[in-house]
Amino acid sequence: MKTIAQSDKALFYWMFNLMAKRDCSWIKWVSKTGDGQLYLVIGVLLWWLEPEHGALFLSAGLLAYTLEIPVYIFLKRALKRQRPCDSATNFNAHITPSDKFSLPSGHTAAAFLMASLVSSFYPNLALVAYLWASCIGISRVLLGVHYPGDILAGAALGMGISVVSLSIF
Repeated sequence: MKTIAQSDKALFYWMFNLMAKRDCSWIKWVSKTGDGQLYLVIGVLLWWLEPEHGALFLSAGLLAYTLEIPVYIFLKRALKRQRPCDSATNFNAHITPSDKFSLPSGHTAAAFLMASLVSSFYPNLALVAYLWASCIGISRVLLGVHYPGDILAGAALGMGISVVSLSIF
């Protein structure tokens, strides 16, 4: 585990340093698309405009996020991994994180949950959905608020909860 943690930190610093002295406006924008409001907008628009799968998509999404949020909160509180911006000295993240702990990444979990739902209902959009979710995850590392391992854990959590939600429906 120690080797994994060291590799995770080394990869974090390498990735973060790529953007350390650059304008991160576009990366902040990508990250903000994962704040959550967009998912509800997408679900409601599909419910309203897409009669074949829209209502089921919205229902599956609401169930999935209802399941994901408590699991995410439980894991954050149980694992208590410090964020890079809190554990490193002389380090400033490009944004202020929304909570104290980093594992798993909630933005990434929510983005991969949405990508998994989109790919299940609209397979032609799978590549775009997963690329977008990956960009959200990577943005969290580049902004200095998550380690790469947090991103992988968030992606696994999001896709896992999506599978549970879809199996219920």
